[in-house]
Amino acid sequence: MYSFKNDYSEGAHPRILNALIESNLEQEEGYGEDSYSLKAIDLLKQKLGRTDVAIHLIPGGTQTNLIAISAFLRPHEAAIAAKTGHINTHETGAIEATGHKVVVAESDEGGKLTPEAVQAVLDAHPDEHMVKPKLVYISDTTEIGSIYTKGELEQLSEFCHAHNLILYMDGARLGSALCSEGNDLELSDLPELVDAFYIGGTKNGALLGEALVICRDALKEDFRYYIKQKGALLAKGRILGIQFLELFGDNLFFDLAAHANKMADRLREGLSEANFGFLADSPSNQIFPILPDILISSLQNNYSFHVWEKVDSDHSAIRLVTSWATKEEAISAFLEDIKELAKC
Repeated sequence: MYSFKNDYSEGAHPRILNALIESNLEQEEGYGEDSYSLKAIDLLKQKLGRTDVAIHLIPGGTQTNLIAISAFLRPHEAAIAAKTGHINTHETGAIEATGHKVVVAESDEGGKLTPEAVQAVLDAHPDEHMVKPKLVYISDTTEIGSIYTKGELEQLSEFCHAHNLILYMDGARLGSALCSEGNDLELSDLPELVDAFYIGGTKNGALLGEALVICRDALKEDFRYYIKQKGALLAKGRILGIQFLELFGDNLFFDLAAHANKMADRLREGLSEANFGFLADSPSNQIFPILPDILISSLQNNYSFHVWEKVDSDHSAIRLVTSWATKEEAISAFLEDIKELAKC
């Protein structure tokens, strides 16, 4: 059984494991004050071209989202997200559990938010009898694999700043987004365009870990207190620092994301050649082919993946996710099986 369910089924890239082993018996400070974490943060600042940002290494994506969003918002304020947004669909009400409502906005076909969609939410919340929308949550890539262009993000950024809204980007699959065909964003563009974002390691070759980057000064104060209070200030913070040093010491972070995208490209091309359509235009490492239900049932004998949604009475869209560790042989085998089963 080969899994295309997600991009964190495998453990970690061997270079990361070796770095952890080689440093294993060194004594270091705890809670992110170790030399590796401090070096990793300095290195990320260099990559971003900004020394004035605050960077915090946090174990997981849900923790990062709930800590950041709850820290940035006052008690009566709410987050705006697309219907498909991760904080709205896949985090067990984590944001609401901190006392902040998630207000759903209409997105485009790719699951992306626009200034017009955010304006509609603001219009629907005119006074103190309702929650006050304050933070706009987006992700790159989105939940359905699409990416924001620089122009789209600039427009959203300008709108948010004009309306005193916080623009926050979930970067769980940021590596895939930045390495996708059609992407024109650079990592160094983000501090100029968003108020906070994170760089996802968990889904791009790390054992665990995300690097939260806070760009707006007003959001930085006392942030370590919030991390500790929410149980995410890792005692052995070195584990996170070592991994981000390895990922960004050279081009490994982007090499791994590019490989995942390349494997998804092969799947996309093979499925297109077999005349199957797609639910969404997703140039990243998530693709959503539409297949006959009977074919899906047969594929599930040898492969695991998510059945995303019904398209009609006989067809459904499935989600296939490739990773930094996906082997070309697995792609070839899947496409060959598709061709054979489609003949039946």
